[in-house]
Amino acid sequence: MGHSEITTFIRKKNKWLSLYDLKKIWNPEWFQGNRRNKNYFEGWYFKNVSASGEDAIAFIPGISLNAENPHAFVQVISGKTGETWYFKYPADQFHYAPDTFAVKIKDSFFSANEIDVNLSESDQSISGNLQFSDRQTYPVSIRRPGIMGWYRYMPFMECYHGVVSLDHVVNGEIQLNNQNIKFEAGKGYIEKDWGSSMPETWIWMQSNNFEAPGTSFMLSIAKIPWIGSSFPGFLGFFLHDKKQIPFATYTGAKISSLERNGDQLTLCIETKEFSIHVQAEKEDNINNKGALKAPAKGQMERIIHESVNAKIYIAVIKKNGQPVFEGIGQNAGFEMIGNTSLLAPQT
Repeated sequence: MGHSEITTFIRKKNKWLSLYDLKKIWNPEWFQGNRRNKNYFEGWYFKNVSASGEDAIAFIPGISLNAENPHAFVQVISGKTGETWYFKYPADQFHYAPDTFAVKIKDSFFSANEIDVNLSESDQSISGNLQFSDRQTYPVSIRRPGIMGWYRYMPFMECYHGVVSLDHVVNGEIQLNNQNIKFEAGKGYIEKDWGSSMPETWIWMQSNNFEAPGTSFMLSIAKIPWIGSSFPGFLGFFLHDKKQIPFATYTGAKISSLERNGDQLTLCIETKEFSIHVQAEKEDNINNKGALKAPAKGQMERIIHESVNAKIYIAVIKKNGQPVFEGIGQNAGFEMIGNTSLLAPQT
């Protein structure tokens, strides 16, 4: 997409977007909504894994704006037990900084550099502080303002996606009811979604817990509504040795094969330079597939199941046959929602 085409996309009814609107587009980690939004959600996903890999906990702070049940929330999922918690608050307990990523929900604080949680309800109590350092970010440019590429400029997308941190170091402690979870030189990852609804069907996987330090992988495939129709679109990245390989529908990459067998998924991504072979598998124990709430028309009523202790095998090979990487990502996040056969390449 050329510069002249991009400038066409960033107009609204023959008026240029304000400089602040453009700054929000070029900073997808910022809060993208406003309190006038209707049927709107926005949420961030913080995954934290201890250095040993024995403990993992994810926090999902966000807001749901709708006429029936507007509220702020913090979801929590334990990677060890698969337990989930949903802490709900009045919408006016959601506060955000206008020009950086800083969100406060009642007594809990979330940013790109730290989280400080103070969550309690009946007999449930989760508190603590985690500090993030050495954060690896996704590049942003006018042509590609984040991982969505030029699709980010489209004002009518059902759901938008952003990556805040591909990989970072986590230090601190979380008190989960009666359990004290220590993170010393742990691994962290942050991404987010916003819009009106999550897709009808999608596949998502992520891990940055490989034997090779600094390695991270994420892939999202979804049925994308588009001007009265729909198409299977995807985006993601592979990070290794501080080099990023982006791949997405808009880059010309393709998913050449995709096969699901129960809780196992095998696929291949083809870019101009690389073939990326992936096999992801959830644990057999159903208790480790946490039940989370997902938005539909802004309301947090849809129940999905996510594993945060799946495994992802990845092999990256150059088109000339030269191997680049091979390894297994542990403590992986993994979701397969809806009729995933709709996402397979058509033969």
